[in-house]
Amino acid sequence: MRILGIDPGLRTLGWGVIDTQGTRLSHVANGHCHSDGDDLGERLLSLHNQITEVIEEHAPVQAAIEQTFVNKDGAGTLKLGQARGVALLTLAKAGLPVGEYAPNRVKKTVVGVGHAEKEQVMHMVKLQLPGCAPKGADAADALAIAICHAFYGGTHGRTLKEVRT
Repeated sequence: MRILGIDPGLRTLGWGVIDTQGTRLSHVANGHCHSDGDDLGERLLSLHNQITEVIEEHAPVQAAIEQTFVNKDGAGTLKLGQARGVALLTLAKAGLPVGEYAPNRVKKTVVGVGHAEKEQVMHMVKLQLPGCAPKGADAADALAIAICHAFYGGTHGRTLKEVRT
C-alpha cells in the first residue's frame, strides 16, 4: 500500500510517500511544496497544484495529514488551518481516504516520546526507512505522519501495530 503523508504549512508544506508490504516500510519519495504568489488565494492555489502533482506522480492509495494544533499566534493558526484545508480538499478531490493524526501521536509512534524534538523525528525516520534522506524537517515530519498512518490507519495498520508491540 502506498501512503502519502502531509505536514501542512502555508510557506512550506512537507510531503512524504512510503510503501508498506506486510510489516515492511520503504521510502518512495519526499519533498516540500513552497507556496508562491502575491496574495493568500494564489499561495493556496499554488499548494493545491503542487500536491496534485505529487499525487499524480506517486499514485498513493491512502493519505495522512497532521491535525492542526492551536498556538499563541491566532493568525498563524488560522493560516495553517487554511493550508491544511487546501491539502484535505486536494486529497479528497483525488479520492484518497485520509487519516488525521495529532502531532504528539505521530511523535510517540515514530520516536516513542510524544514531545520529541524535530531532530529526533528526523533520526528515527531515517532508521525506520533505510536509505531515506529527508529533504528537511517538514519532509521528515510528513514521512513520520505516513509511518503513523501505516501503524494505525485501517486493518493493515492494526497488523503492523500488533507486530510492533
